[in-house]
Amino acid sequence: MEEQTLHEGILNAEGKRFALVASRYNEIITSRLISGASDCLRRHGAKEEDIEVFRVPGAFEIQLVARKVAESACVDAVVCLGTVIRGQTPHFDFVASEVAKGVSRTSHETGLPVIFGVVTTDTIEQAIDRAGGRTGNRGAEAALAAIEMVSLLDQIGARE
Repeated sequence: MEEQTLHEGILNAEGKRFALVASRYNEIITSRLISGASDCLRRHGAKEEDIEVFRVPGAFEIQLVARKVAESACVDAVVCLGTVIRGQTPHFDFVASEVAKGVSRTSHETGLPVIFGVVTTDTIEQAIDRAGGRTGNRGAEAALAAIEMVSLLDQIGARE
């Protein structure tokens, strides 16, 4: 059997630029996501000046700013952070679905890693758990994904 060639990103953010696009709505959660993402990027070699934060009113607005930043070519990856907590109306379903689609579409159409780090939960307790509580920090996880994707895309680009 032939040996396969494996390509995967390495977790080194040195010399790379990152944008964090984060909603202000549900600030108590989102601020923890931003902190987790920023800390993760710095721990993996990114300098403070290579991390820019763009604040938007709510999760729905993330997708537009993420696209504009991605199209500007001033960063290597965009990490989208926010919180959508289910309420008693279908609003949750519309917002969560549209943000996910918009982030995915932006990544696909720009060719830039645009990472979905938006916490979608049924309760505030679940959101807290995902923003540095019992289940980790989704902001840090999204930053790790961004670092890895930038590295992998660099490897693919070096082959072209």
